[in-house]
Amino acid sequence: MHPAGLAAAGTPRQRKWPSKRRIPVSQPGMADPHQLFDDTSSAQSRGYGAQRAPGGLGYPAPSASPQAAFLADPVSNMAMAYGSSLAAQGKELVDKNIDRFIPVTKLKYYFAVDTMYVGKKLGLLFFPYLHQDWEVQYQQDTPVAPRFDINAPDLYIPAMAFITYVLVAGLALGTQDRFSPDLLGLQASSALAWLTLEVLAILLSLYLVTVNTDLTTLDLVAFLGYKYVGMIGGVLMGLLFGKIGYYLVLGWCCVSIFVFMIRTLRLKILAEAAAEGVPVRGARNQLRMYLTMAVAAAQPLLMYWLTFHLVR
Repeated sequence: MHPAGLAAAGTPRQRKWPSKRRIPVSQPGMADPHQLFDDTSSAQSRGYGAQRAPGGLGYPAPSASPQAAFLADPVSNMAMAYGSSLAAQGKELVDKNIDRFIPVTKLKYYFAVDTMYVGKKLGLLFFPYLHQDWEVQYQQDTPVAPRFDINAPDLYIPAMAFITYVLVAGLALGTQDRFSPDLLGLQASSALAWLTLEVLAILLSLYLVTVNTDLTTLDLVAFLGYKYVGMIGGVLMGLLFGKIGYYLVLGWCCVSIFVFMIRTLRLKILAEAAAEGVPVRGARNQLRMYLTMAVAAAQPLLMYWLTFHLVR
């Protein structure tokens, strides 16, 4: 049969077939098999519209942040609460151990000073002969802060005086062409070592003599650290006026610190006899008096020992 006849015979069947077949509606993302290229414009328009639809005003909807998703998790909340409690317990444990070895709360008392107190205290160290009342003031069985009482011991002046002494020592060594970091470190460490030996020796002596006193270790560090003020004055005068200025100023400071220590420590070490208002008698009180004199006499000797080689 002729091919045209076959095409003609098949034509009615091909025309009837579409009426029986339902053409599926094209779904998003599915390409037409008869189309050579994908139509991406419609997909983009649909995607842009999908993004704008939740916003309501043409803006994309805000997505949940990772922090919000993390906090929304109950397991994460429980972990954070447990970590916070552990951190609080650790901080409390550290504070207790620090207070056991380093009394931070007590150190705040010794550094409670102001400018007026520092000026008056320095004047007292250089001219203790003009001061009459050496009693420490108390408020509800607690000594008042140093800024309210010139007789109260403090650690601000000793600490600053120690640092200044090391700097002045470096200046003196530099003017003599003898400066070196090792020598400056040796100067600072030797001064600190002598201060430590003084404190330990006094504590041991107080224990052997069985002195009932409210003198604490920090009080001793404060009183013994006041000698650095006189040492600074002596070295500076030595740099300006030579050995004559050094010996004059250092001698004055040595006598002043001796009088200061006697009048201060006698109310601490000889507290019982001073409170009763009776003269010092008996073997135990004699030992206490000798201990007070020894502590006061050691200050001028150490002042000279730590400064004489700095002035040439």
